[in-house]
Amino acid sequence: MGIHHVDEINSSCLLLSRVATNDGHGENSSYFDGWKAYDSNPFHPTRNPEGVIQMGLAEHQLCLGTMQEWIRKNPKASICTEEGLSQFKDIANFQDYHGLPQFRKAIAKFMGKVRGGRAEFDADRVVMSGGATGAQETLAFCLANPGEAFLIPTPYYPAFDRDFRWRTGVQLLPIHCHSINNFKITETALMTAYRRALKSNIKVKGILVTNPSNPLGTTMDRATLRTLARFANENNIHLICDEIFGGTVFDGPEFASISTVLEDDPRLNRDLFHIAYSLSKDLGVPGFRVGIIYSYNDAVVSCARKMSSFGLVSTQTQHLLAAMLGDDEFTTKLLAESRRQLSRRHAVFTSGLERVGIRCLESNAGLFFWMNLKHLLKAATVEAELELWRVIIHKVKLNISPGSAFHCSEPGWFRVCFANMDDGTMEVALRRIRAFVYEANERGTTSAQTTKNKKRFDRTLRLSLPRRFDHDLMTTMTPRLMSPHSPLVKAAN
Repeated sequence: MGIHHVDEINSSCLLLSRVATNDGHGENSSYFDGWKAYDSNPFHPTRNPEGVIQMGLAEHQLCLGTMQEWIRKNPKASICTEEGLSQFKDIANFQDYHGLPQFRKAIAKFMGKVRGGRAEFDADRVVMSGGATGAQETLAFCLANPGEAFLIPTPYYPAFDRDFRWRTGVQLLPIHCHSINNFKITETALMTAYRRALKSNIKVKGILVTNPSNPLGTTMDRATLRTLARFANENNIHLICDEIFGGTVFDGPEFASISTVLEDDPRLNRDLFHIAYSLSKDLGVPGFRVGIIYSYNDAVVSCARKMSSFGLVSTQTQHLLAAMLGDDEFTTKLLAESRRQLSRRHAVFTSGLERVGIRCLESNAGLFFWMNLKHLLKAATVEAELELWRVIIHKVKLNISPGSAFHCSEPGWFRVCFANMDDGTMEVALRRIRAFVYEANERGTTSAQTTKNKKRFDRTLRLSLPRRFDHDLMTTMTPRLMSPHSPLVKAAN
């Protein structure tokens, strides 16, 4: 970039607001850098077989065929078909920020089904937003002032720094969790984070958690949820539960929502509890931009509904989803098929990694797993983790996300997304990982078995890996794209 061009950019920035020019979006991070690396060289099985495979994007593409089949059989659900055209005028003209009544009823019914029927939801408390991003930001605006804080357990989803903080000015303060107990939240860690904030004269307005966890892929047990609820209640602070992966639970224990805890304990002040939800993960339709706020606080419902004017879901989308989610037989079939597909894919991937000595945190939900590569680090530091990550991005050509991007305090953990690709791409990804591990092992051993296994995998891989980590891998990535396009680029053919 030329000196004159830099001067022009700096001059332009002087004309913009602090929000426009600060780094609060978080795009300058390894999490988004991985997306940019994929954008610049996307894998395709025939057109670009040595490209980067996207494993940093939590998309659910395993059940889209089931949804397409329903749409084909129900043309009336769309106003863009001959059968549904009679509804075109009403749907195209109507846009009330309360949302279509049938849409809110269908959402409330589906939320109950995802939670196994153990809680009921009131359609009048369903508030729309532009995806889970909009839901989180709206809740932050409703519940806290700039400079006030929410506590959040680590590791946590990197884009919360954008969704919850960027434009609201609200702080996120870590509750430090560790692998020694599988990153579970402890009451001691919760109290330590709370007291640290008070000592720093920071007003704590609440706690933000994801359940099931992103990036861990684990569900929170009922005892932990009760601890969080009781802590919030005793300290008169809010608890936001992001439950956007609730329908992706594929193995026991069953999903326990904060809604079930509230049903069980009438002593809790319901005004303090809020759920962020979305159809992006459970249905695999992030492009529909359907986010949901469900609050037990009347004032929050009222305020969030007014604010939803800035991020409404299109009435065409509402109309289609109202019919789809209102079909009880179909949603039962869809959730069962999703569990089956996610369980199968998770088992294939993690067992394939186990065969080359890679351990993953035991998980039962989500579209990803938490992979442990500590044994491949040169040192137990964030710098060594990022060095390894750059090798995996540039040489192995896999976009996985380093734990430091998720504010993990233990170097060597990586999030790996497994549901955004077809089976063929998954096999290529597994072969690349195996070959890389054998290459790394070869540097530390010369056993005949290791050499034999490495040659066997090299024959199937058709990928050249480096004999040593190149010096240029330590340099900072400078992607050609100004912003990552990954959410809009197909991760599979």
